[in-house]
Amino acid sequence: MLTVTLHTLRTRWTGFAGSFTALALGVALLTATGLALAASLDAPGRAPQRFAAAPVVVRGTDTLRVPTPAGDRVRPLDRPRPVPAGTVAALRGLGTVVEDRSFPVRAAGAPADLVGHPWSTAAFAPYTTVAGRAPRAAGEVAVTGGWARPGDRIRTDRGTVRVVAVLAPRGFENAVFHTDAHAARLAPDSVQLVVDADPAAVRAVVGGSAQVLTGDARRRADAGPDRDREALTALNALFGTAGGVTAFVSVFVVASTFAFAVAQRRREFGLLRVTGATPGQLRRAVLAEALAVGVPASAAGCLLGAYGAPHLVARVVDGGLAPAWFTLGDHAWPYHAAFWTGLLVALGGAAAASWRAGRTGPLQALREASVDSGVLTRGRLLSGAALLLAAAVTLARALACDPGDLLHRKTYVSRPMLLITAVALLAPALVRPLARLLARLPARLPGATGVLVRENAAAGVRRGAAVAAPVLVTVALAGSLLGATATLDEAKAAETRERTAAAFVVTPPGGAGFDGATLRALRAVPGAEVSASASSTVHVLEDGVALTGRPARAADPDALAATARLPLTAGRLGDLDDGSIVVDEEWERHTVGERVRVWLADGTRRTLRIAAVTATGTGDNGVYVTPRNAPGAPVDRVDVALADGAGADAVAAGLREAVRASGGRVLTREQWLDAVRPRTDRATRLGLLLVLGIALLYTGISLVSTMVMAASDRVRDLVALRLAGATGPQVLWTVAAEALLVVAVGALLGLLAAALNLAGMGAALALLSVPAGLRLPWTALAATTAACAVLAVVASVVPAGLLLRRRAVAGAGLRE
Repeated sequence: MLTVTLHTLRTRWTGFAGSFTALALGVALLTATGLALAASLDAPGRAPQRFAAAPVVVRGTDTLRVPTPAGDRVRPLDRPRPVPAGTVAALRGLGTVVEDRSFPVRAAGAPADLVGHPWSTAAFAPYTTVAGRAPRAAGEVAVTGGWARPGDRIRTDRGTVRVVAVLAPRGFENAVFHTDAHAARLAPDSVQLVVDADPAAVRAVVGGSAQVLTGDARRRADAGPDRDREALTALNALFGTAGGVTAFVSVFVVASTFAFAVAQRRREFGLLRVTGATPGQLRRAVLAEALAVGVPASAAGCLLGAYGAPHLVARVVDGGLAPAWFTLGDHAWPYHAAFWTGLLVALGGAAAASWRAGRTGPLQALREASVDSGVLTRGRLLSGAALLLAAAVTLARALACDPGDLLHRKTYVSRPMLLITAVALLAPALVRPLARLLARLPARLPGATGVLVRENAAAGVRRGAAVAAPVLVTVALAGSLLGATATLDEAKAAETRERTAAAFVVTPPGGAGFDGATLRALRAVPGAEVSASASSTVHVLEDGVALTGRPARAADPDALAATARLPLTAGRLGDLDDGSIVVDEEWERHTVGERVRVWLADGTRRTLRIAAVTATGTGDNGVYVTPRNAPGAPVDRVDVALADGAGADAVAAGLREAVRASGGRVLTREQWLDAVRPRTDRATRLGLLLVLGIALLYTGISLVSTMVMAASDRVRDLVALRLAGATGPQVLWTVAAEALLVVAVGALLGLLAAALNLAGMGAALALLSVPAGLRLPWTALAATTAACAVLAVVASVVPAGLLLRRRAVAGAGLRE
């Protein structure tokens, strides 16, 4: 049988070329994403930046540690605690103490991420002066970079200042340095300081009241010390999803290719049975063919992946998806994982086809039939039904137990695979009726083309299913993934619209908070009912072991009631006070009157009474507390309702005048809703495009491979059409129309799978009381289907045209 296998590979190389290409490409993608994934598992050690030359840094407590039966649970605090005043006084006795402060600054012509510091901290980076002198007065500053020069007067959101020095940039921030005294007035709170003293003596004084950072640990005092780890977490998700989809789609392509190849060779297998081959030998022959394709394809894929991985890393770095320091390592395990995965995909894809080959009887050598029969085997039917039932059960369980889980990205990316697989397995039973339905109108048009297209598509179910399967997968993935994000974004926007009753929303410049003078001016505007609120965080221990941080808003309950329509399911907003809290139904404890233990944004432990409960929704209905339970949180949003009889234009003019000095923005309700409307972030969008690009690429390979294999079996059909009087262009038009019809069937099945997947999300949103409908990405679906149609037409017309141009073809067809 080995000789037969090698001979088959040599004579039917066009059929196996598609499997080889798909498998090599899949292994290459697995290798490249695996190498990138391996590099993203650990962040490199980073040296201190702002405090590289500081002897000792003392930083207030910036983590919350809660003991549980399963060990301590730790979460970062949004509001680190300042170093206690008594500790600061004691440290001054050891040596020079410099208090550090950081605050955002907005200025015309300046970098968007400009941040302010005290001048004395510039020496700890250290920064060097390029031109000018140190600032000495409140209105003088030193800046980094070349966006300003000494002598320039700059208007900022914190007053007009004069540049007296330009410092050489360090690359990790764009800074503006004020005098120490003026920086203290702009940002009174300080959570860290530098001490010029012996570290051992500093630790003895500080004890457990704060952190003492020396050496590489000083990087914990830099802005965003965990940004590297967070960036790598996003990369893990991106490359992991891409690798999973690659494996998923490659199994479809390889399995459909082998299945179609085996169906084409039923007479060949029948002849082998006549000559004495056993079913086991036929199965082993098909598996041997898969092995002969899989080994070189996997090896070639590993080489191609090694070449492509550096380019992949360069693209994600240039695109801003990875930090600038991200590079490949010298890991070997991605090569092993990709090679053996490719080989298993090849053998697994051929396994089902080998069983079908083994069931071929000797009489198949004498069989001649134009209509495919027995396409949906019992095993395929049972497998498809089982997966469909499993998809339904898992959906029902999620809806009954935790509908909110269906809104998480990891769920709506992975869950569609089950349903897509089920629909693809059952596709042969649907191809014939759908083809007849879609071709019903064209068949009634004058001429025989419509009838021929309909009957050929209905007769060649096996070929149609092989072509429709990759189209189905691509369209279903596009509809499910892009539709899920669009539906979820629309649901979040609808929730925000329902919650907002204000006529105007005032926001501070650059995300900073409003000062007291601006708030007093806003409240003094005639006809304006003002509700000032601040963003905060409340930590809660769920199930006794899970410490979670919940976003919260701090506002006066009476003012909030005039500008917001919270989706309350129990309790009253008016009952909110300094000893209570508003929670949503997702909390473990959510009964009005029940007391819950929480930790505030600065780590303060409180036990608060539940005053009201909101619907869970998409998770953004949030938690509400009073300003006293959000210590240190600046007011970052002011909702304004119109008092009875007040004119909108007059109130808007008064609000703009009130925030003119601080640079705040006054937005109408519709303007603000549009500004905060959820939009898919760039990383998620590029990740989804990468996944869909992989699926579309595989679809192209599968379509070309299937069409080329099918063309050799259609020689007699083409010759018969020519002998019946059809011209060459008419024959090619018929072939193209058949390809379009089968692509339409696959697209319709993919749309069905996507709609069913989105229906599950819609049911979850309905259970969570979210006023939103389903959103199908029609533009993306049309583009995907059009791309599949172009590939199918080209892959079918070109081989058919080549066959028609060969004079020997007609003669061979007639001799048969």
